[in-house]
Amino acid sequence: MSDNKIKPLELPDDQQKIHTAAVAAAVAVPFYLVLWQLFVAFGRANIFGFGGGPAVIPLIQQEAVENFKWLSTEEFTDALAMGNALPGPIATKMAAYVGYKIAGISGATSALLGTVVPTAVAMLALAGLYFKYKDAPQMVGMLKAVRPVVVVLLVQTAWDMGVKSFPIPVTWIIALIALVAVFQFKLHPIILIVSSMLYGLFFLAR
Repeated sequence: MSDNKIKPLELPDDQQKIHTAAVAAAVAVPFYLVLWQLFVAFGRANIFGFGGGPAVIPLIQQEAVENFKWLSTEEFTDALAMGNALPGPIATKMAAYVGYKIAGISGATSALLGTVVPTAVAMLALAGLYFKYKDAPQMVGMLKAVRPVVVVLLVQTAWDMGVKSFPIPVTWIIALIALVAVFQFKLHPIILIVSSMLYGLFFLAR
């Protein structure tokens, strides 16, 4: 008879040490329930992550570290560092990482669905209301009131990132060059990102 329990991922011996008791605890949970927990955890974190991006990180940490104990704090920090080093939204990268660590490809798929589906449904519902009532005074008033809040959230995100983005004087020079390149010369952001990474690779590596 086939076992309906989740199986731990097969890892080389030199990687087994990064597996924690959290994964071992998940072995006793039925596989379908683990998939549902991943969907709920990431769906809950993202649906309440107003502002997106960095705003959702503490909620994901609450679910993965505190609620379900899938990761230790140190593992979560390492995963976040890896995610920030790669392109794309941090929420989907964290979902793929945690889901794969706990339940392989199926777990990653479930966590990604939890990240995308609930917020996509909410956005479609809101878009339907917007297109239907976009000229109504009430809708215009709501959008006028919410735009300043969105700007504040973006400023907060920029501030939080900026605090850790200028550890040495040369980073200020890089930022100034990027500012001029974007606003004065309309240089494509991808060119700036690749150029700065190459500069860091050859001149800032320790």
